[in-house]
Amino acid sequence: MSPILKGGSIEVALPEIIRPDWPAPASVTAFVTCRQGGLSKGPFAGFNVGQHVGDDSLAVRRNRHQLKQLLPVGAKVQWLNQVHGTHVVKVAARVTPLRRKTGDAAVVSCVGYGAVVMTADCLPVFFTDIEGTVVAVAHAGWRGLLDGVLEKTIQAMGVLPDHLMAWMGPAIAPCHFEVGAEVMEAFAEHSVWGRRHIPVIDAAFARSPAHANRFMMDIYQVARERLLHAGVQKVSGGGLCTVCDSTRFYSYRRESITGRMASLIYLNTSR
Repeated sequence: MSPILKGGSIEVALPEIIRPDWPAPASVTAFVTCRQGGLSKGPFAGFNVGQHVGDDSLAVRRNRHQLKQLLPVGAKVQWLNQVHGTHVVKVAARVTPLRRKTGDAAVVSCVGYGAVVMTADCLPVFFTDIEGTVVAVAHAGWRGLLDGVLEKTIQAMGVLPDHLMAWMGPAIAPCHFEVGAEVMEAFAEHSVWGRRHIPVIDAAFARSPAHANRFMMDIYQVARERLLHAGVQKVSGGGLCTVCDSTRFYSYRRESITGRMASLIYLNTSR
């Protein structure tokens, strides 16, 4: 999708988006941007929202401006400085503009506010309570999963886990996510699954067909099991691969110099 010309100036085309197939309340807006659209060029071509990847800053700002056009006028969005950690940012009302904060997840309970995480292989996870009064989004690579970013996000929401639902967005699939034995062993040694840890690990880490002592990690399976163990019974999503689908997704594993997709969740007034 190319830029649209209006009145002699360039206007960025709206991005293609993926909306979660989950039974979220009407007060919750959530979507993941695809790379089509936007003004970014070269390895960032399309709708890159990452300011930290080496893309032209003006192009990224224009892309982000168009991202907000998908939300109501006046919507406020929290961006994060992601560090593959577990810190959860709580978005506070009456803080305008929202300054970027360091963290890998954000919780929103204020109407008119939203939060974004950026990914290009790592797993974005959306959360909402069944009433649609509090939402969250988390950025989960294997380090964040291991250290408990999903569990800490659930705790920060302040809602009983069985009153929550979660949706897993596009990430690297096991067909491409090859990791060393030390990663598999770290999950086995720091297991949260008790007696079930052996079948869970076996299901989530298949031996690599190409390299000895390496494994193909199923990040969706690991995240799903951790969410279920934490008490979130309504878990959906998964099944996409950011590496395989170069038309829709950026992928750091496929191209180390690349853009980032946005996973945005927003709390609106309709309930």
